Amino acid sequence: MLYALAIAAAAFAPHTGRRSELLSQSEAEKLGVTWRGNSSDRSSHEDLADVELPAEFTWCNKDGVNYCTMSRNQHIPQYCGSCWAHGAVSALGDRIKIARGAKGIDINLSVQHILNCGNAGSCHGGSIDGPYQWMHSISKKTGSGLSYETQNPYLACSRESKDGICPHADWSCSAENVARTCSTFPSMGGKCVGLEKYPNVTVSEYGSIRGHNAMAKEIFARGPISCGIDAMPIEKYTGGVVTKGGSEVDHVVSVVGWGEDATDGPYWIVRNSWGEYWGEMGYIRVAKGKNVLKL
Repeated sequence: MLYALAIAAAAFAPHTGRRSELLSQSEAEKLGVTWRGNSSDRSSHEDLADVELPAEFTWCNKDGVNYCTMSRNQHIPQYCGSCWAHGAVSALGDRIKIARGAKGIDINLSVQHILNCGNAGSCHGGSIDGPYQWMHSISKKTGSGLSYETQNPYLACSRESKDGICPHADWSCSAENVARTCSTFPSMGGKCVGLEKYPNVTVSEYGSIRGHNAMAKEIFARGPISCGIDAMPIEKYTGGVVTKGGSEVDHVVSVVGWGEDATDGPYWIVRNSWGEYWGEMGYIRVAKGKNVLKL
C-alpha cells in the first residue's frame, strides 16, 4: 500500500512581482479539490508508532542506499508553474522505490498526465494535495492510475498556456495525452496513438498533516512528503543552510529528510524542481522553524 501525503498550508497573498504557484483555498475548491483533504475519516498517520527519531536522516542515503528518484526541472522546455505536480510526483516516486526496496529500475511518473487530466491545477498554479486526490479518485473509479514518464514526457504545458511550444499542440485529456506511442514518421505512414494498456501507479490513500513532529514521523516511517514553502528566500540559493524566514506559501517541494549543522542547527533536506544546476544538485537545506516549511 502506498500512502501519498501532502502538507496542506494556509493561503497567503502572493509576493509583489511574483506569481504564486499555489491556488487559494477558494480557487482549489472550485476545481473540486478538498482543502487539506484526507482519504479516510481517520488518517493512518495517526496510527504510526511513536519512535525516537535520529538527529540526522535522509531517504537519499539510508543505510547506504539511495531511495530518492530523479530530480526534475519544471521550467523546460518553457516556464511552467507546475511545482505542485512535481512535488507530489517526486514524493510518490520515492515511496514506490522504498516499497520495492530500491530493487529494479526507478519508476519515474508523468507530471504531464496530471497537467492534461488531473483538474487539480495548471502551469499557472495548483494545490499541494490535489494531485493525490485526483490519483486516488481515478484509482478507485477505473483501477488505473498515473502513467509513466516514458509514455507521457513532461512538456511544461497545460491547456491555457500560450508560451513556447504550448499553443501548437492539444493538451486535452485524450487517450494520446494519457499514454501514447508513435510508430514512425508521418511521411512514411506513421501515426501516434493512445495506449489502451500501460504501466501505471495507483494511490490507495492520502492525507494532510502539519507540524515538525508530524512531518519527521511521517517521513521516517513511510517516505518523503510533498510540502509548501516560500520560494522568494530560496530563489538565488547556491548552497548551505537557508536561515532566512519566509512569509507565505507559494511553492511546492518534496522533503526527503533532515540533518543538523554545527553552526545553523537542525534543517530539512528538500528537493526542489528547478533542475540540478540549482542549489545543491537540485536540493536545498532549510533551517527548521524558518521559511514556512515550518508548518
